[in-house]
Formats: sequence, C-alpha cells, structure tokens
Amino acid sequence: MAYITTKERTLFKGSMKMWLAAGIVFVLDCFFYLFSSEQFLETGFFTAMKNLYMQSASSATIFTCRGGILSGLLGYPMLQNMGYVPTILIYVLALVVLIMLITESSISDVGRAVKKAGKKSNAVVGRTFDMAKEAKEKHRQKKAIERQQEEDLYYSDYPPDIQYDVEYGYNDEYYEETQPQYTNNPYMTVDQRVGSIDIPVDGMSSQGKAPQKPQRDNSGNLGSQLVDAVRKGNKRTNVSDIAKEITRKKQKDETFNTDSSQPLADGIENPFAGVSKTAVLNSQEESEAHQTVEYKLPPVQLLKPPSSSNDLGAMEELQGNAKKLISTLESFGVKAEIVNICRGPSVTRYELSPAPGVKISKITNLADDIALNLAADGVRIEAPVPGKAAVGIEVPNKVVNMVSIRELIDSDQFRKGKSKLTCVLGRDITGDIVTLDLAKMPHLLIAGTTGSGKSVCVNALLLSILYKATPEQVKLILIDPKMVEFSKYKGVPHLLIPVVADAKKAAGALNWAVSEMLQRYKVFSEFECKDIYSFNKLVEANIKFMEENSTDEEERPMEVNGLPVPKEKFPQIVIAIDEFADLMMAAPGEVEESVCRLAQMARAAGMHLVIATQRPTVNVITGVIKSNIPSRIALKVGSNTDSRTILDMGGAEKLIGKGDLLYMPVGAAKPIRVQCCFASDDEIDRVTAYTKKMHKAAYNTEIEEKIRRIAAEEINSKGKSSETVDSESDDDHDSMIEEAIKCVLEAGQASTSMLQRRLKVGYARAGRMIDEMEQMGVVGPYQGSKPREVLMTYNQWLERSNLRFDRAPESGAVNNEEEETP
Repeated sequence: MAYITTKERTLFKGSMKMWLAAGIVFVLDCFFYLFSSEQFLETGFFTAMKNLYMQSASSATIFTCRGGILSGLLGYPMLQNMGYVPTILIYVLALVVLIMLITESSISDVGRAVKKAGKKSNAVVGRTFDMAKEAKEKHRQKKAIERQQEEDLYYSDYPPDIQYDVEYGYNDEYYEETQPQYTNNPYMTVDQRVGSIDIPVDGMSSQGKAPQKPQRDNSGNLGSQLVDAVRKGNKRTNVSDIAKEITRKKQKDETFNTDSSQPLADGIENPFAGVSKTAVLNSQEESEAHQTVEYKLPPVQLLKPPSSSNDLGAMEELQGNAKKLISTLESFGVKAEIVNICRGPSVTRYELSPAPGVKISKITNLADDIALNLAADGVRIEAPVPGKAAVGIEVPNKVVNMVSIRELIDSDQFRKGKSKLTCVLGRDITGDIVTLDLAKMPHLLIAGTTGSGKSVCVNALLLSILYKATPEQVKLILIDPKMVEFSKYKGVPHLLIPVVADAKKAAGALNWAVSEMLQRYKVFSEFECKDIYSFNKLVEANIKFMEENSTDEEERPMEVNGLPVPKEKFPQIVIAIDEFADLMMAAPGEVEESVCRLAQMARAAGMHLVIATQRPTVNVITGVIKSNIPSRIALKVGSNTDSRTILDMGGAEKLIGKGDLLYMPVGAAKPIRVQCCFASDDEIDRVTAYTKKMHKAAYNTEIEEKIRRIAAEEINSKGKSSETVDSESDDDHDSMIEEAIKCVLEAGQASTSMLQRRLKVGYARAGRMIDEMEQMGVVGPYQGSKPREVLMTYNQWLERSNLRFDRAPESGAVNNEEEETP
C-alpha cells in the first residue's frame, strides 16, 4: 500500500528534478573519463586534475569527447581504488537509479516495457514469416486453379441446340449404376468433407474420408479446432497448410468425367460428340417422326458442372471474422464464446454461447455495430438458433460460391424423391441441399424486389419439373404478364396451353382452373376417390383388369357404382404466375376470387399454385390469399413491413439479394435461410430444346377456346357493371356540383374554403363536392395546405357533359321500347 500510495503522488518537484538531471550529466561525464586515452593515473590526484584542465583548455573545438576536470573528480579515485569493471557497474547502476527517479518509474514498470517490446518484435517476426509462407502458398494455389480452369474449359461452351437421338436418351437405372458420384463440390470442403465447420487451424489432419452425410459432431474436426484457437486467443493459426491439404484431397477426389468422348453405355456413342449447334433447328421433320417414341427425361450433362471454389480465401475470411466478432462483443461488455461456425454459399453463421447473465437482447441490439466492425453489408441475428442453445449471427461472405443447379439435380435427395413435383431450391446456411415437394406445400408464394432472384427461383422449380416428370404426369400453365420471363418455355410438351401473356386471358385461365377443379371433384365423388392419387391408382387397376379380362372383340372395364372406370389418369397441374401484382391491378376481383378458391380446394385435385410478385403489399397479397397459401419464399424486400406481409415476421429486408432467400415451408416455426441455385439462359435453352426434340407440344384447343370465352364474358360483364356504376354515380352527385365545377374552372384552383364562400354552403358539403370532383377527374389529389390543381378546361368539361346528356335519352328510349314489347 505504501508503494502504491507513493506511486500515486508526485515524488519530486521541479527544482529537485533539475538536480537529478545534473547528476545524470555528471555520471555521463565520468563515463567519458573512463574511455579517454589519457587518464594520468601515474601522477598524483591534483597533478591529474591540472593536466585534465589544461587538456580541455588547449582543445581547438568547442565540443570534445574528453570529460575535463569534472570527470576526474570521481573517475580518478574510483579507477585507482576499484578498477575498470566495478567502476563501470557502479556508474551504470547510478545512471539507472537517477533515470528511474526523474521519470518516477519502478523496476516492474521497466520489466513490463521490456516484455512488451519483446512481444512486439516477436509478432513482427512471426507475421513476416507467415506472410512469406502464405504468399508462396497463394502462388501455388493460383497455379493449381489455372490448371483446373484449363481442364474445365471444355464444359464452359456447350452448344445451345444439340441434336439428341431418341435411342440415346436418359435412363434413370443406367445413370444411377454407371455415373460416378461427383465430388468436386465447392461446399464439400466446407461441411461435408471435414464436418459442420470449415475453418482451418494448425494441427488439422486431412486424413480420412468424408462421410456421405455431414455429421454435426464437432469433436476432432476442422471447425472445432478453430473455435478452440479463437477462444485461446491464438493469433497464428495457419491457413496455408490446411488449404494445401484440402486442395490436394480435392484433386485426388475429382473422379467425375464428362468428356464428350466417353460412351453412355456399351456400344453407344455419346450424343455430345461431333454435333452441330444448329442440328435441332434443322430437324423439324425428324422430330415429328419420333413422336411415337417413349418420352425420356433430360440427361444431367445438359447442365454446366459447378466451378471450383477458392478455399484459401474463404478460410482466411472465416478465421478473421471469428476473431473480430469476439473482440467486438468484448468491447461492448458482452462475454461469449463461439461454439460452432457454419459456412453457406453466401452467408456464414457464427453460433455464440453467451456467458451466464448476458441477455439475448443485448446481443441483438448490437447488429449495426457488428456490421460496422466486420465491414459487412448487413448482419442478421437469429436468437436463439432453432434447436440449439446458441445465438446465430449471420454475416455475408466476401468470397461467395455460386450454387449451380446441376449439383442439386444430380443429388440423391432429388433423384430419390418419390413425388413428381419434387423441386430443388438451393443450399442452406450449413451447406446441405434443400428440396421441396409442391404436392405437400400445396401452394407457394414467392416475393422479392427487382433483382433479388425471383425469376431464378421460379426457373429452378420449372427445370426441376422437366427433369422429374413426363408430359403425361405433370402439366404446366404459365402466366407471364411481362411476356419475357417464360418465353424460353414456349413449345415445351408439358404446357397445357400456350404461355398466357394477356391479363384478361390470365383471369380466364384461372377461372378455367377453378371449373376443372370442380369437375375433378365431381369425378372423384362418382368413383368414391378421396384425391387424385387414389383416382390414378383406380385407373391403373382398371388398365390391369382390362388387360387380363378383355378380348379382341370387346373391352371390359371395371365398374364403380355402375359407371365404367376411365382409362386415362388425371395429370397434376402446376400454375405458375410470374408477376401477380400486375394481374391484381388489371382484374383484381376475378383473379383474387379464382386464386382463393384454388388455394382452398385444389390440393386434393392435384392442382398447385406458384405465385411470384415483386410488390408484397397488402393490396396485392390480401389476407385471404395469404391465409390459404401457407408456404412462402421471401427474397430481399424493401422494408420490414413487406417482410411481415410475406413471412409474418421481419428479416427479409436484411437479405443480401442475388438468390439469398428465407424459405418457410408449411408447418415450420421459423424460416430457413437458403442460397437459391442458378440456371443460366444457355442451360435453360439446352434443356427445353431437348424436351421439344423428344416430344412436340400438343396444346388442348378445347381448353383454349374455353379460356377465350370466359375472358370475353368477363369483359362484357365488367363493361355492363361499369355503365351501371356510372349511372348510379350520376344520380348520387350533389345538386350544386355543376356550379362548383364552374367556380373551380374559372378560378383555376380548388379549395374547400373557396366553395364555402362562393356557393354559401357548409364545410362538410364543400368537402364532399371536392371529393366528387376528384373522382370525376376535374381536380387533382390532396396537396396539404396548397389548393388542388385543376386538371381540365371549361370547354373539355362542357364536351364531357354533352356526351353524357346525349347517352341519357338513348338509354331511356331503349328502356321504353323494351316496356312496349309484349
């Protein structure tokens, strides 16, 4: 306590420090005497002092390295009595003591300063060594990537139109037996090769094979070691060594070969070899000749293989962000430790375990501060992570890996899906493949701003259907008000009718879907079937019964309730609407009614809706529609209000776009963050060209005629209703509205107070007349305290009034003629 108290107060005043400084100068002067060439030790003390004085006085320069008579006062007797070494030690000790006294520091302070300087020097040396080693490793990695790109160059330019011979079509059984598993997956190095965490640290072993399904056991894997390193504050975790091992393993595991010279089966040549790009366009007659051949699903080779990922950059980013995240939370007084790190294609989730006594709200309130310290576009905090005692902080990746649709189409999750409406969506934040079944959803709502990835998501769903189902199993109705999104699917054999681009025809198509749904339910009730699956099983049983019991002369089908069972199955129907907001503006009543009825009842009939819109407002996605479509996909939206409209919770406004989405299936408590897969235009062209080659589109003309008739009836009924509304509105006008319009047109502006003064009416009546004039298009909308703008001239108003008065007698005459008719 005495030492601490002494340290806290000033030991010496200014005058005393001057004396201490003089003592330091005196000791240094004595050092000069020790190392001078002439010390006069052979003479006596006074003779030596005299010689030192004369030596300094006779010097030609002002400053010399000789100590003079002052240095000899203490140096001469000490050298004579003790010698050089003890004298030097005493001088050094005296110099250190004087410096400590004048600076008011202790020996422990000096020790800490020396220790700190040593640590800094060691850190500089270590960083220099690591930078040199990483630079060398980056150079080697760059060379390896260039070699890999040269190998993959062949697959980057598939011809958009390829002539596929029908006999060389795709075979599921053969493909599963002969096709090697594709292991050059940019996410296997993240989650499936080394576990759930993919951050490299020193001492990680690359031996052992990757499991078929990623396990969530963190013991002994790559990420758990990094988490331990971050907890212990290890700042020299080596990324280069681990990246080297992973790259070596990747090169060893790359066994997938899509060479065009590789045969598809014994004695069958690959249809990719030596085929012209324009072969399909020049073979229309050949396509018609193959109509009788059985339809076969497209081969996966039509899609481009995924490109290799930059493992080194991703690992460095994860390691740096983990340390920054812990230091940022500690700077705000929040103690937590990283328990798991899951890296997805575009977003990484850092799972933190808060210390006892730390509230979750304290972490969630730091979202903006965390984004600032990590230099991220935005941070989304999930508190808590579903099924875990941890808080998830989702940070966008600077090194983004694209999810190609081929790696998902070629996965076991998709190929082994029993439903014909199994679709691929993308990869979640842990790197796992996410698929969905439209038959179980049963309808899907997709919302997001322009450029967020809605069209990419819808294309992934449609391509999945083309790869999974034949035209007899699934039919499509595509509604495209923008006329450009679904243009690539024109002529696909799965289409029930041509792509609908007119809003009125779209309303007619939805009305036809409602009538088709009711017709199917009528058939189900006649044959005592619960849904489309039981009805199709009944048809299969009927076909088998007819094969066993029918003769050449007559067919003997099964009978249920005295009715013969049909021989044709009902196909499942998927109705995809690209821009739902435009339909709601063109025909809100008809579209909303049809969509609501389909959403409520169409599941058992095998009809499913996929609705996409870029404006998820309450007037587009009404409460009735939202309540009947439980499955939603939210891409990046503009505000928290839009996010709540689509998901009933916030979070979609913090997405980064470009396919980053929140997927909430039916029955889920919280949405899943997924990076949507990407299919390029060339890939879509190749797949659609193959399907058109295999089977020519056969549209149902009867359905088209029904849709045109329904659309025409709606237009006529809408015209009659509008005339009725106009006539009713004319009767409801204020008796002084003509005078009010004349006053407004003469004044050039409209306001309630002006009508009150000129027409001598009350405020309420004047306000109602202003509202009526706004509905009639005479004045503009409300502009605050400013008068309303007048939108037409007096002559235009007279012309409009004359036309209305001319129509009135004609309608009256028609009514009189109808009354006179017996």
